[in-house]
Amino acid sequence: MAPQVFITGTTGYIGGDGLYAIANAHPDWELSALVRNKDKASVLSSKYPKIRVVHGDLDSNDIIEEEVKKADITSLTAITSLLLRALLKAPSTTPPERPVWLIHTSGTGILTVEDQRAGTYGIERPKEYNDWEGVSELINLPADAFHRNVDEITINAGKENPTSVRTAIVCPPTIYGQGRGPVNTKSVQAYLLSAAVIKRGKGFLVGKGENVWHQVHVQDLSNVYLALGDAAAEGGGKATWNDEGYYLAENGSFVWGDIQRAVAQSAFEQKYIQSPEVEVLDGKQTTEILSAGIYAWGSNSRGHSLRARKLFGWEPKQPKLIELIPEIVAIEAKGLGL
Repeated sequence: MAPQVFITGTTGYIGGDGLYAIANAHPDWELSALVRNKDKASVLSSKYPKIRVVHGDLDSNDIIEEEVKKADITSLTAITSLLLRALLKAPSTTPPERPVWLIHTSGTGILTVEDQRAGTYGIERPKEYNDWEGVSELINLPADAFHRNVDEITINAGKENPTSVRTAIVCPPTIYGQGRGPVNTKSVQAYLLSAAVIKRGKGFLVGKGENVWHQVHVQDLSNVYLALGDAAAEGGGKATWNDEGYYLAENGSFVWGDIQRAVAQSAFEQKYIQSPEVEVLDGKQTTEILSAGIYAWGSNSRGHSLRARKLFGWEPKQPKLIELIPEIVAIEAKGLGL
């Protein structure tokens, strides 16, 4: 019998591409998708006529709770902490033979906690994490780390109901690349950077530009969701769940200063700015460009993805971020009407 799968965030960037991967790999699965906007729902239905649209938003607790109860697998690419807490009360009565399989999306902003606490930007921090022998550190990160409040709810649900709730947390870093979803097809960090350079007419570095993040193309990321969905449909499969169900999904590291220089160079070559030179900005100047600019472009987030590689043989195949900078600059220029 084909599993019933409930997905939130399908008109967003991550959820939309994940939906594409799952729907194309498993046309027999019974998919339902939460959509709050009628126009977006219409677009979704036109591309995926077999998907059952659930009309509601992230405050529609009763609707979502009912859908989670019906579903064999739930993938939450958009969620609020209050809603997740409410959803995970019900599974305590779920029989062990039919556990709730919950795939939750976090983000490696959780690894920026040192910069967050110190208010630092543009410097390299040596601390690196991994999701294999280092998984215990990941599930016990401090409470004030970004995303930690929602991660904690997910982790605790598995601890409190280990036989009836099986959870996995997918934690992507900087995401980029053309999404294949029905509505939003582009990411944020490198895209907002490119738009900012074009609008101000000059490239910039955030501080020294020495800070390091990891990266993943959205289409490679979707293969992690697909592998976890396959595993859940098999009753757990090769995946690990709950305390060991933490998946950093990345394809190597990059230095933000290299990206910032590449954006300036590409914008210059495409004749959107007059010079490839970059101006060094301090924290105040960066925040004036983007309120979250210090975090988005100036922090460190270093986490190695070993679990998906070891368990699923997951191997990213798409280009690295720096290879797509000319394309990203062109996308943003077009969006600005140039």
